[in-house]
Amino acid sequence: MIALTLASQRAACAAGTDLLNDALQRAEAAAGLNALITLDKPAGVATTGGDLAGIPFVHKDLFCTTGQRTTCGSKMLANFVSPYDATIVERLAASGAVSIGKANMDEFAMGSSNENSAFGPVLNPWDTARVPGGSSGGSAAIVAANVVAFATGSDTGGSVRQPAAFCGVTGFKPTYGRVSRFGMVAYASSLDQAGVIARSAADCAEVLQVMAGHDPRDATSVDRPVDDYRAALDRGVRGLRIGLARELFSAGVRDAMQATVHAALRELEAAGAVLVDIDLPTLPLSIPAYYVIAPAEASSNLARYDGVRYGHRAADAKGLRDLYSRSRAEGFGTEVKRRILTGTYVLSSGYYDAYYLRAQQVRRLIANDFARAFADVDLIAGPTTPDVAFKLGEKTADPLAMYAADINTVAVNLAGLPAMSVPAGFIDGLPAGLQLIGKAFDESTLFTAGHALQSRTDWHLALAPGAVR
Repeated sequence: MIALTLASQRAACAAGTDLLNDALQRAEAAAGLNALITLDKPAGVATTGGDLAGIPFVHKDLFCTTGQRTTCGSKMLANFVSPYDATIVERLAASGAVSIGKANMDEFAMGSSNENSAFGPVLNPWDTARVPGGSSGGSAAIVAANVVAFATGSDTGGSVRQPAAFCGVTGFKPTYGRVSRFGMVAYASSLDQAGVIARSAADCAEVLQVMAGHDPRDATSVDRPVDDYRAALDRGVRGLRIGLARELFSAGVRDAMQATVHAALRELEAAGAVLVDIDLPTLPLSIPAYYVIAPAEASSNLARYDGVRYGHRAADAKGLRDLYSRSRAEGFGTEVKRRILTGTYVLSSGYYDAYYLRAQQVRRLIANDFARAFADVDLIAGPTTPDVAFKLGEKTADPLAMYAADINTVAVNLAGLPAMSVPAGFIDGLPAGLQLIGKAFDESTLFTAGHALQSRTDWHLALAPGAVR
């Protein structure tokens, strides 16, 4: 059985395959991975219409969808049914794509392993004793399991790219403001961006073409024309300058990962790209800056869940204060509580300047480093993650070790840049990911490079042992 791509799905449809029923059967067969929170059975599939007509897919469970649960992987929203659609839900539906369910995720997108979901952990199709990554772990696992050709995700500090790397698929995070955030439940508003996970850069380009564009309902959406991403796929990389950031190949990155990613980059070099060594000196500061800024924004965004308007409400509360405290204590999981408390602390009187303001200043330094680097190169490359997928439970007792897994991805969100993780080979039978980082709103060059690599290799088409055949 071949890996599901948009092309293979269209060919199957032309041959008479009922794509909807096929996807639902595949989802049932992959149920043991716990990648879906909700499995929907739409009445039918459009056979004419938009660019993605009839293609089944899955939404990450933080995109509001009319009449369906939107849980964010949390007990707090376990029974919340949205009265409206997120913008990307509307746009994908208008393209003819058919959602078959909602993907499991770390609660409120807070996590790097998908072990923080109130609905239980997602398992990695390559090795069910390992994590799929997070927070879009359900989306990555369902694509890697060969259930659907693509899934939506969100990326606040690497939450599309890291699980894509762990699961051997392609994950794309657009420039901040390129895709509307309207109807996407917020974690950290200045960092969150909707993205897509699919088998290939070509498929990500086709889906992003539908998702991208200005939305007047979203104040962070940028009113700027959308490039023709599909036209960029075959431009070729001859003369393209790719910067190899020393900090992305740091001592924290496993030797085997460095070697595997360098080998993948040599494929791009053989296709005509020029590899250039560069420095991003402030990149090591991205983890501490991120884990001040993101929790601070989370503490503000999650204040709305108070047991009064919607979401979980504690029973038999003895007054308003008791209702607030008990509803939040019962509705939020451990990691969410940890980040709310951290965020509240760094925003409190006497600590704002020492922590939050300082972190924002560091954020500017990181963005400046990227700007200087992009004066000399077209893309920046390095490993997506320091190592391959770790085992379930391996890092749950050590939050700092868990946060360190994001060392190569969070800086991109702090700078608001587009980035993509593409499969780069295997280490001990597990997928490794190559991260490509682009200039703001230059998603096209990322697609050009990703497609060039995938035209020379077939790592992105490898089927995991747990994939549905």
